Amino acid sequence: MTSPKEKSTQSAKQMEINIEIPLPPLQRARIRFSLSVAFVGFVFFLVGAQPGWFFLDRSPVVGFVQIAVMLIGLAIMCLGGYVAIHALWRKQTPSIPADIGLRFVSTGYVVAVFSGMADIFGIGSHPLPGVPLFGVWQARGMEIGLAIIAIGFVMMFPFRPSTKK
Repeated sequence: MTSPKEKSTQSAKQMEINIEIPLPPLQRARIRFSLSVAFVGFVFFLVGAQPGWFFLDRSPVVGFVQIAVMLIGLAIMCLGGYVAIHALWRKQTPSIPADIGLRFVSTGYVVAVFSGMADIFGIGSHPLPGVPLFGVWQARGMEIGLAIIAIGFVMMFPFRPSTKK
């Protein structure tokens, strides 16, 4: 059994380990700005995905303009998220998993673009002489691309190994 004095010493050591150095003001402003950019991208994404929520729905189908706006919003979100997470690394060099995560984000965006614009590129279920529509397979491809982007962002976060022994 440990005595009360040893317990207080152990808790003091644990408190020392968990104390973080605050971010400098410029870095905090950079993170806030990039998260604001990511939020603006999210609004663009929502306008493309659900224009009825903003009273902009003019068609019963999801067409080229909606898909393009959705993909532009996704690109803005990815850029804002990258800048925000990269700012968390402070002055450290990002790790190899963080670099791989950046490539996952880029790959996921490419998958989302090619899935969303499949009809425009001529590889979708509604080729270009007809009206391009956002079909079920395109939605699944976009979901897969978004999942790859999410995995990439998780990999980009800086982690600190536990110093407890």
